[in-house]
Amino acid sequence: MKKLLPLLVLALLLGVFSAQAQKMRKNEWESGLLEKGEKVGVWEYYSYTRDGRQVITQKYDHTAKKLVFFRDFDDVAYPVQTTAGTWNREHLTQPPLFLGGDAALAPFMSKLNYPAQAQSKNIQGKVVVAFVVDTLGRAVDHKVMLGIGGGCDEEALRVCRAIPNQWLPARIGGRAVVVQHELPFTFRLAK
Repeated sequence: MKKLLPLLVLALLLGVFSAQAQKMRKNEWESGLLEKGEKVGVWEYYSYTRDGRQVITQKYDHTAKKLVFFRDFDDVAYPVQTTAGTWNREHLTQPPLFLGGDAALAPFMSKLNYPAQAQSKNIQGKVVVAFVVDTLGRAVDHKVMLGIGGGCDEEALRVCRAIPNQWLPARIGGRAVVVQHELPFTFRLAK
């Protein structure tokens, strides 16, 4: 019994210190455990519906590096690259997703600097940048699909290229596929 007491005390102390090393983090966009400043275990990512309800848009296991759940908002056919290198429009089991959802993507997309030329010419509108998300979740081959000029196209392209490669690849069934994805960037002058 005397030999078991030190082991029991040691086990309790280890439990206390390991519990202190993990910290629950929750805000309006995400919740999960942090361990030594890193996300561990399953995290939930949230968004809001048009009527103001908070819904889970993604669950991602940061330890296993695996998507557990995503909420599909629309069923859109994406350009998918075939093994022969051609492109076909197909419906996906899972579209390309930015890890953390729109809330995690928004801070990167909001880093637009309004070009002086566009301001002086009162140019406003939407620039659409397309890029390829490969099977490892990397974004490559960025190009402007819809532009408005005045330096806005180049600025949207700059910002899109600066978004970190935190993409979860698209899937058809259980297989990751190469797809083309588009992001809109809105340029609007303050009144």
